[in-house]
Amino acid sequence: MKKRVLSLGLSLMLAASLTACSGGNGGAQPAETKSENAENSDSAGSESAENSGAASSEGTLKIGGIGPLTGPAAAYGIAVKNGMDLAVKEINEAGGINGIQIEYNFQDDEHDPEKAVNAYNALKDWDMQALLGTVTSKPCIAVVAESQNDNVFQITPSGSAVECISGDNAFRVCFSDPDQGKASAQYIGEHGLATKVAIIYDSSTEYSDGIRESFVSEAANQNIEIVASEAFTADTNTDFSVQLDKAKESGAELVFLPIYYQEASVILKQAADKAFAPIFFGCDGMDGILSVENFDASLAEGLMLLTPFSVDEAGSKDFVEAYRAAYNAEPLQFAAGAYDAMYAIKAAAEKAGVTADMSASDICDAMKAAMTEITLDGLTGEGMTWNASGEPEKAPKAVKIENGVYVMQ
Repeated sequence: MKKRVLSLGLSLMLAASLTACSGGNGGAQPAETKSENAENSDSAGSESAENSGAASSEGTLKIGGIGPLTGPAAAYGIAVKNGMDLAVKEINEAGGINGIQIEYNFQDDEHDPEKAVNAYNALKDWDMQALLGTVTSKPCIAVVAESQNDNVFQITPSGSAVECISGDNAFRVCFSDPDQGKASAQYIGEHGLATKVAIIYDSSTEYSDGIRESFVSEAANQNIEIVASEAFTADTNTDFSVQLDKAKESGAELVFLPIYYQEASVILKQAADKAFAPIFFGCDGMDGILSVENFDASLAEGLMLLTPFSVDEAGSKDFVEAYRAAYNAEPLQFAAGAYDAMYAIKAAAEKAGVTADMSASDICDAMKAAMTEITLDGLTGEGMTWNASGEPEKAPKAVKIENGVYVMQ
């Protein structure tokens, strides 16, 4: 790819001031992608350096990455690692960041907060100067407490819980949970999709419960009646009979699912078994549902989700083709978010005049101000900017699954 940053046409403008997170036509990720153990950070860094391009006379900038490469959320982490990898190679081939080559080291946190902190410490031992990550909210919350204390610049492509960017050193590419919930309610109300809505959510995750809370708050403004609100937890996420029965009995025309795709695939199967066919509507965690092993993709027909990215958009073509060629897979929106995060680092570092010999703390101080001064035309939004709270400002979009592909609405 020759474009420095890909500019996307926005096909849906929900609210220009909103911020949110997600979506792409997800495919299975390559099984051969491996995590580097925290104890082996030196060898992991060396391997990453080989993949990131030739050394420059201007030195190298060490950027760490953290996310789940194994475990139940591995699809997200692998997508982020791939998106980061693609952007790093592209940036290095184009001359780097003001002549500085990027060296990166990606650590596996297995979607576990304690392991995420261990990964962060391994990256510190590697002399990381900035961090792209983490991928999921709980690990991100744990890590941002460390990076804030150390004054290390951090940008998460997909950590959507409010607390993920609690430090003044932290920024995000995706929409926050509250904004996802609010935007979802606005889209449903403004497009007249339903007036009676049931919610099935995971009360054991900040992600799901946070989106649900803001959705409920906005629903009253959109003439939406919440006719059922049923919770499950990580320990009860295989049988949704009770939740679906209550949603069906309530007369819900639409079921809002602020959950991850694994549970959503089970819900869609069990709903079909009950001959319950409302509109199902999700957020960024829904991305990847078409890649679930042994899942009948026809069950997702008509499913809608908020997303800033689709592989079927014209503006995504170059990225999608490069991603497929490199990883033999379809890019999730998490890959697009990581790609944009890497280019945001580049833009802010260039704006701030970052040099390879600067300490992580000095780089962080320079990048904090620069992030609020850059504008990025990326895969997940055109004309993206960031405010001092670390939130992105861009217009959200929505897609609908039709004939097994994402169709931008």
